[in-house]
Formats: sequence, structure tokens, C-alpha cells
Amino acid sequence: MDKRVWFFALALAGSAALSACGGSSGGGSSSDNAGDDGSSGEVPAGRTFQIEPGPDATEDALTRFIDARPGDTIEFGCGFFQIDSTLLLTNTEAVTIKGCGMDRTVLSFRNNNNPEGLLVDDARGITIEGLTVADTDGNAFELRNVDHGTLRGVRAFWSSGGGRASADPITADNYQDGRLDVACTDPATQDPGALENNLPGADTTSPDYTVSDQAGRYGIYPVKSQNILVEESESIGASDAGIYVGQTSTAIIRDSRAAYNVFGFEIENVRHGEYSNNLAECNTGGFLIYDLDNLTQYGERTLMHDNVSRMNNTYNFTEGGFVSNVPPGSGMITLAYDRIDVYNNVFEDNNTAGIIHVSYELFPEGAGRPSDNKIDFYTEGMRIFDNEFRNNGNSLPVATTNDLLSQDITALLPALVGLKTQAGCVLPQNLGACLAPNTEHPEVNTGFRGAHIVWDGLLDEYDPDCPYPEDSKGEPVPEEENFEGKPRYTNEHPDPGCHYNAYKFHTDRDGDPRKKPLFFASCIDANNSFSDDSIKFANFHGTEGVNAAIALATGNAPTPEQLAEIQNFPADFDMSAHECDEAYGKNLGRIEPVEIPPFEPSVDIEPPPTPEEIAALCNADVAQGEVNFDAGRVDCPNLAQYNLFADPDDPTSEPNGKSFPFVLNTKLFSDYAVKYRVAFLPPGERATYMAPGADSPTGTIVFPTGTIIAKTFSFVEDGEEAHIETRLLIKREGNNGTARWRGLPYLWETDESGEPVANLKLAGATVATSWDFTDSYGKPQSGSTDSYSVPNANQCISCHANRDLEGGSAPIGPKVRNLNRPYQSESTVVTDQGRHPIAGNNQIAYLCDHGFLAGCPDDLGIDPNTQIATNLERLPRFDEPGDSGFQAGSDEDIEARARAYFEVNCHHCHNPDGFASNTGYFLDTFRRIDTSYGICKGPTAAGAEGSGGREVDVHPGDASSSIVEYRIGPEADTPAAKMPPISRSVVHAEGHALIRNWINNVVVADNDRYPGSESCAGN
Repeated sequence: MDKRVWFFALALAGSAALSACGGSSGGGSSSDNAGDDGSSGEVPAGRTFQIEPGPDATEDALTRFIDARPGDTIEFGCGFFQIDSTLLLTNTEAVTIKGCGMDRTVLSFRNNNNPEGLLVDDARGITIEGLTVADTDGNAFELRNVDHGTLRGVRAFWSSGGGRASADPITADNYQDGRLDVACTDPATQDPGALENNLPGADTTSPDYTVSDQAGRYGIYPVKSQNILVEESESIGASDAGIYVGQTSTAIIRDSRAAYNVFGFEIENVRHGEYSNNLAECNTGGFLIYDLDNLTQYGERTLMHDNVSRMNNTYNFTEGGFVSNVPPGSGMITLAYDRIDVYNNVFEDNNTAGIIHVSYELFPEGAGRPSDNKIDFYTEGMRIFDNEFRNNGNSLPVATTNDLLSQDITALLPALVGLKTQAGCVLPQNLGACLAPNTEHPEVNTGFRGAHIVWDGLLDEYDPDCPYPEDSKGEPVPEEENFEGKPRYTNEHPDPGCHYNAYKFHTDRDGDPRKKPLFFASCIDANNSFSDDSIKFANFHGTEGVNAAIALATGNAPTPEQLAEIQNFPADFDMSAHECDEAYGKNLGRIEPVEIPPFEPSVDIEPPPTPEEIAALCNADVAQGEVNFDAGRVDCPNLAQYNLFADPDDPTSEPNGKSFPFVLNTKLFSDYAVKYRVAFLPPGERATYMAPGADSPTGTIVFPTGTIIAKTFSFVEDGEEAHIETRLLIKREGNNGTARWRGLPYLWETDESGEPVANLKLAGATVATSWDFTDSYGKPQSGSTDSYSVPNANQCISCHANRDLEGGSAPIGPKVRNLNRPYQSESTVVTDQGRHPIAGNNQIAYLCDHGFLAGCPDDLGIDPNTQIATNLERLPRFDEPGDSGFQAGSDEDIEARARAYFEVNCHHCHNPDGFASNTGYFLDTFRRIDTSYGICKGPTAAGAEGSGGREVDVHPGDASSSIVEYRIGPEADTPAAKMPPISRSVVHAEGHALIRNWINNVVVADNDRYPGSESCAGN
């Protein structure tokens, strides 16, 4: 379908819709409690940590979050807290975080330099209750990779008129004046950013709350999790979704409220969810149940019951991401999701429709329609029964000049529906459906309106030439348990090249009829209650007939194909095909309620070391030149207590024990810091050579238990180095024999005598620093920052934890392909480590020859001139043209170096087992460059701020339209926008220039070379 179809619809709708501008209002609703959260089980007795408001609250909270162990409770007192860092809880279980109640305990993240508020990652049995998180730049409450997570009585809140950018933010002086309790009486239905909406009489303000695209993305955000319960909670003002559950199995949201968000409740790629007794009001859209493409799982089976969706008419105030497609006035939207039971709900006063049932087929190619062939475009098997529909579809929103200028296609959907409904209303058989008097909205009696239920009328046809899909090994993709013959895809399955859909049809019968009602669009039972002030049901037949209308309106003769569709230009209001009992002799069965199983805590929980044990290990005497490996079992308060360096005051001095310094071909950018890396192996131990390549792109060489890896970050200015921090990764072994890496940050300070000392800073720090030097390539570098970030101990895990690696903060840099080079210190300052015997030698060869590395290949193929092992895999240096082995500056060379940059700076999170696995955007150097590598891939969770108004991660030939270029560039100047989110505070000019060059001059719209690249090339 061509974009001009949509713009023609806008042109036709302009005059007809002018009288339909404005909002509507209505009453509220309450809901009853139900069910059990399944959070029983023997939880170990733990400690209770009390956090009180005040200047030390951030550091106190961070320390407790880092130190939390099973059974602990972290309790925030009553009051207003200014929290200046994301509170991350990770790698633990059975921990409770609580406050005095959502009105009495408020955690403001207005000055936080990271996007999230409360973040839980890779944990089990976590409960958060009784508090409000306010004014985050990104997500307020985020649960990622959590099993058994409960959010009870919490609120996500953004200050009216801009969140953290509001001129009147929530503060300690005003949080008790009632502004946290936001009513829904009259939402702003028209975007004040459109010039024509600033005329007298426009509906651009609300007396209750002012929405803003500067608010954070998600209020409550459990993702890639299982056994999730959200209850008695609220979200106000999110620029994406208020209460969201995504890529999650077994989820319940109940007794909660969402208001003034773009979407109130968003259910994305969820397997078996239940949403009950919730209130969605004054959002752009109330409820969204759908699947998004290229994610870790596809959803099925959701129950939506006993909810109220009312007055969701706020104009759409976001940019980028799927929710930017949401038309205001949507009570519920569904697409691409199989089996939904919708019952005992109230849909009222929604300007476009109570329920909008559409498919991805409705979207034009390159403008919302997925290029991924794994996703099924259609919601099928939705049963709608025992609901009340009142006053829906009677004030269709009008697309603005801004929508037209930005080519916002989906903003025209209400106009398309209105035109087709109006055309249907002039047909004699429909007069009764259209001319029912509506005294509140008399203009809709002309027929330009939506309906209680709107359907695009689109279904797929059987494709006999599309075979059952196979995985990357040529084996059949597993089947879904609840849908016989349906493939259970993940984003790790290759694109099958076609949409396999034989499971929807009786292929053993003549004509291959569809299996109804299971794989028909919906069953709409007779026990629903529809008010007479609105059209009950409208099938608008997608865009059929519009091309013929365009031809006629422009004085051209329609083609025979267009004429064949003209009969479907008018919407029809015949619901008989959806009355399943009569049409098919049966109805859809009920989906079983969701039950969260009891939480079962781990049986092997180790107690923390006592202060006496820590002191004994850290203060032990060790021989000169030996490392205190025994102290590696605990977190010593001072770096010198591990005795890693010959001069304890200088982390660039000769390393002690069995150790070696190393450098990387391409390194993670950290504000132009030079880095000193040293690995210390316990006596008699060796690391193991591992180069798994594409089988495990995150895999590094394997270090023995007891290993300590130190990395010092220093800044060079006028020939002198200032050491800012030294981070340690220590490989420890638990009582159960499981290996786990511990990440510890040490900040270099000055003691009372004026001597340098590195002290443990579990809570991290922010430091001002500057640099002025010539790098190892001869390029001058100078600059400064006031916000160089020393990460807290839990932030180490967010980058270093991958579920396919050893536990905790496992190493990510020392891969064979990134070590395959001669050693040369990053710094031009002469140090003992720069004079180590490894200097000038291929690092892998040195480690193999000197007893550091076991299992080495027999022939590394060392080139005596370059000291590169030609028989081993290798990443090029990103900033040295020609280092890839291709001709310097060639397309192949630029692409290889760009891929090296992406792998080192992004892949540690953007991989199927990393922190950003939910995005479906993966950046290892072995992966084919296709949709999963960002080519024409829409954002999953970036929100307006994170996408910069751009639609795809990589737009072939156009870096300025690519999200990834925006997020690593100078325009992304907020915590929620910049990437990577932790390691940098300034832009890496050289890396940014390389990626721009690659996108602009190498990536082309060619599906053979870059699969999926032609799907967005025309935008």
C-alpha cells in the first residue's frame, strides 16, 4: 500500500472532520481485589535496612542495594528523597523494597544522570511496595530478567508539564499538597505543537495535568521476566506506556490505574497474561495487546476482564516506537496476537473506538509493517463478551499539519475510518445503524465517525508454497503447545523467507478453508451491551477502494484491479460473521486464568563475611612481590590490601605475582581515558584458550578461580597522568562450587598525609577531569568533563553479566580476537607496565609461551612484521584504516571497523543473553547484517527521547535518519538518550564519525547484501 493512500484520506477528511474536534468527559470507576500472588515459600530471615531522607540518602540506598542478600528488607522512611543515581538490585533473591505508602514515600530521580529509577535485573522473589518513583529520565520501575516479581501499591509519576524538565516539579515542599493525586476530567485532545491548534477554542490543555514528550518512557516495566504481579499501582504521565509487561510469561496486572500516559496498559509479546479490575483513563490509548517483531518471544493467550477504559482521548505526545502509531481515542487496540478473552469490561467515551482490531497488513511497507516473516500480522481468536460499550467513536481526532509534514501515516487512521464509515452510512441498508440520534455529538449523524468496535477486515490467505520453517541447524522450529502446527519462533530463528500459515487452514479439505473460529478474527457474543449513540461495529476493509478513489479524484481512470476493490471502500456494519455460535456452530473456549506458582527460594544461601573476617584477610602479611589472593574472597576497603602492584600508590607500576598486562584492538570508549589492564593468576594456575567465535560471540578466554583483573582509568594532561579509578573483577567460588565474578570500583583519592590511596566506593562516584595529549596514533586529544562516572558495584553487572557466561561481572574484553595484536601501552607516558616483557609481542603467543594460557593452537601463524596471529580470529582497530586486512577506506574496511566498534561498545548488552536482549538488536561481529543488526528495525523500548524522532536503528544511506547514530552522537544529551548509558559523558568523535560514514556510504538498500534493507529505503 502506498503512502499517498493515507494522505488522500486526510485530504478528503479535512472538512468533514472539523466539526468533530474536541474531547469528551465521563465518570470514574473502582475495582475489586482478587487472587493470590503465589509468593509463598520459606524465605530466609534477613536484615532490615532503614533509609531516611537527607543528603546521604543516595549513597545509603546504593550501599544497601549492592549489599542486599536473600531475606533482606530495604525500607525507605516517610518523606521526600532526592536520589541521584539509579538504584539497581541484581543477582539476589527474596528481597523486599518498601516505603510508607505511595503518597508518603516519594523517591525523586530528577537529578539522576542515568535513565532508570528502581531497576531490578537477574533476580528472584523481589517485592517492591508502598512508594512513588518520580521524574526519571527513562523508566521508573524496571524489572528485567526477574522470576517472581511483585509491585504492589507503587506509583510512577512525572511532574505535570515536562517531568524532570517541568517548571513546577514535585518537590519536598509540595509533594503533600495533593498534586500526586491526578484526576481525569477533561484531557487535552489536540496537540499544542500544531500551529492550527493554537487558535481560539482549541482543546490543547487539561485542567488536571499537562502531558509532555520530555517525561520518561515507561512507568512500570517488567520485561523478559516470568511470574510477575502488578497490583494496586498507578502510572501518571509516561511518554510511552504507563504499566507495561513485555516478553514475559505468566503475568497479572490488577487493581491498578494508568492516566495521562500515551498508552495506559501495554501488553507486548506476553505468554499467558491476565489483566483485571484496572482503570485506564485520559491516556492516548487505554489497553494495547499485541506482538512486536524480532523479539525474544511471541505472545499468546491473554485475559482482559473487569476493567474500565474511559476517555482515553489525550493527543499522542510521543515520537518513535510503536506507540507513536496510536490514534487518540482508543479504548483498546490489538494486533498480531492470538487468543484474547475480553469480558466484563466497560469501554466508554473513547473518541475513535472502544476496541480497534487491526493488523500489520494495514501499515505501508517501510512505515510500520514488519519485514520479519516470523511474526503473524493478525490477531485471531479474540472473544468479546459481557462488556458494556458507551459513547465510543463519536469524535474522531483530526490529523494536524505537523502530521502531514512529518508524514505520520498512522495519524490518518481515524480519518480513513471516518471516510469509510461515512461512505457506508449512505448505503440504504445501513441507514438504521448510522442515523440514530446523538444529541451530544450531532455531527456524527453524518456518518463521519468510528464505532464501538472497529476492525480492518484483513485476514491472510493460505500460502501453499511456504514450507514449515527450520532453525539455523536445519531442524524444524518447535511447535506452540496451545496451537497445533504453529511455529514457536524466537528472534534467534532465521527469517523463513515467507509467512508460514498452514496451521490456520484445513489443508486436507477442498478449498483449504480457514479453521474457524480459532483462526478467524473474533467472536462477538450477543451478551455485550452497546449504547445506541454509537455505531456498534464497523469493518472498514483496510485501504481497499482508496486507490480507485484517488484515481477518480485526480481525473484518472481506475485500473481493473482498483475497480474490483471499490465495492469495499464503504465500511460495512454486518457483524454476523463474528457471531460465532450461529456462524460456525461453536464458540471459542475460555482461556484458563493465570496462576503464579509459589516462589521457591534457593536452598544454598551463603552468609556475608563478618567485619572480623574481612579485616583478617585484607590486613594479612604477604611476601614482597606476591599478591594477597586470600583477600580476593572479600571486598577489601583499600586497593593496596590486595598487594597487586610493586608500588601500592601507583597502579601503573610493575604488577606482582603471576601477572601480565594486556591491551585490546578496539576498546570501550570511556571519555578518552587511557587504560591499564592487568590479569593476576593464582600460583600454579593457567587460563584456558577459548575462541568460540560465532558459536558464542560473548565468550572470552577462561580464567581460573581466584583470578583478579585490574583496570585503571587515567587521564593524560601536559605529559602527566591522573589516575581516577581502578576497577577489579575477582573470580570467586561459592560453597556450592559455582564460579562468580565480583566487580569492585576503587576511587583514587588523597589521604591525610597527601599520599594517593584507592578506596572502595561501592556506591560509585562522579568526578571532574580533563585531558590534553597525543594518542598512540599521533592524533591530538583534548577536552574535559564534570561528570565522569565511576560506576557502582551493581552497575558493573549491568554490562558484564551475560547469561551465557560465568555468573556476576564476568570479563567481556579479553576475547582472542580482541587480544590478537602486539602489546603496546595505550599511554604515551612511560611506565613499568609499558616496559613489561610482553611489550612488542603478540599477546596470545606470549601468554601461550610463558605458561599463562593452556590449550593453545599449535600454529598461531605469527607474522613477524606485524606480530598478528594470522591463523586466529581478529577484530580490527576501529580507528586505523586498513587494519581490517581490506584496502584502507574500502567499503569492506569501513564495515569491518564499524562492526568492531559496535561489538566492543555495544555488544556486551546488545546480545541475546545481555542486558539489552529485550530489544532484539544484536551487534556481534559474526552476525549477518540484517534486521537483527538494526537494518530498518524499529525501536522496541527507546521511547521519544531515545529515538530522537527517528524510525529505525539503521536507515540505509542516511545516518541522520538512524537511531543508532543519534544515540552515540552529540544530539543525545540526556541520560535516556545517550548510548552507552554508563561509560561515557562526552561524545566519542572518532567512533561517531566512523558509524556515520558506514551508514551513509556503505549500507545500501539491497536485500541480497543487507536483508530487510529495502523495507525502509523509501522513507
